[in-house]
Amino acid sequence: MSDLNLKGNWNELKGKLKQEYGELTDDDLTYVEGKEDELIGNLQKKLNKTREEIASEIKKWLD
Repeated sequence: MSDLNLKGNWNELKGKLKQEYGELTDDDLTYVEGKEDELIGNLQKKLNKTREEIASEIKKWLD
């Protein structure tokens, strides 16, 4: 996940994730720089998706 540039785009991306997945809360989407893997793991549990599926969603919105 280190190839995802979340830092500069996080607020925009967070909004898109919340629109797509209404069950996500601000706590679910708390991002701490350097802890991308932890964030992805939390999203995996909450959304019942694979790491690859979540990374694909994030990359789609970052492009």
